[in-house]
Amino acid sequence: MTTAQPPSSLSPSRASDFMQCPLLYRFRVIDKLPEKPSAAATRGTLVHAVLERLFDNPAQERTAVRAKGLVPGQWDRLLESKPELAGLFGESPDGTAGADLATWLQEAEQLVERWFTLEDPTRLEPAERELFVETELASGLRLRGIIDRVDVAPTGEVRIVDYKTGKAPRPEYAEGALFQMKFYALVVWRLKGIVPRRLQLVYLGNGEVLTYDPVEADLERVERKLHALWEAIKEATATGEWRPRKTKLCGWCDHQAVCPEFGGTPPVYPLTVRPVESP
Repeated sequence: MTTAQPPSSLSPSRASDFMQCPLLYRFRVIDKLPEKPSAAATRGTLVHAVLERLFDNPAQERTAVRAKGLVPGQWDRLLESKPELAGLFGESPDGTAGADLATWLQEAEQLVERWFTLEDPTRLEPAERELFVETELASGLRLRGIIDRVDVAPTGEVRIVDYKTGKAPRPEYAEGALFQMKFYALVVWRLKGIVPRRLQLVYLGNGEVLTYDPVEADLERVERKLHALWEAIKEATATGEWRPRKTKLCGWCDHQAVCPEFGGTPPVYPLTVRPVESP
């Protein structure tokens, strides 16, 4: 059994977890509780793999037909690395009916095909694909993540691109959607000293593209927000006080059985708790 370790870095997804529900962050980062794979998330992984691999081909061969043809092979590769994903389809051991594989693969192909209405891969030569980035801020906070695609113009301007297989958010929720992209932009800025010219979210679910052109002041605000977030995470780690936050997103959470909001009891906290000081 793996010994629990305190958090040592922050990624966009884990930062979002803490902002959504501190207890969810604890379950994922410290307790490392298992979660069931979902058909929707797995489809997203598959589509990302196809769009990454398409750029292995010469520009003139980056067609929708070629991209859709990559889907079955990339699914086989995904299944080899994670055999448990087979349980998403057909009937599982507990008798629960899963999704239909043929329909699911067809939906993945449709998402891939829609991408061609939003971008022209014959005119793109990504500088990086699935790029792991990591930096340590002056405060000691380590930031890390994986960027779907980085484009660099002949003039040196940088564009960060992220694919989403869901639908674009309503305008009032756009800021939340851009948080991940600003996080990546901050990391690139601190690593390279370059503020990305454009952040681009490509929503394949409904065929929309959301763009934002950041400036240094934007990234400085994100940096301050992340520092405050990290201080809150360190405090919760030291005290063991991870408060649940009930929202409509709870319906998709795998941990309701151990969540106090649903009558459950969390596992015994695996880290040493800081003694409470007397007033």
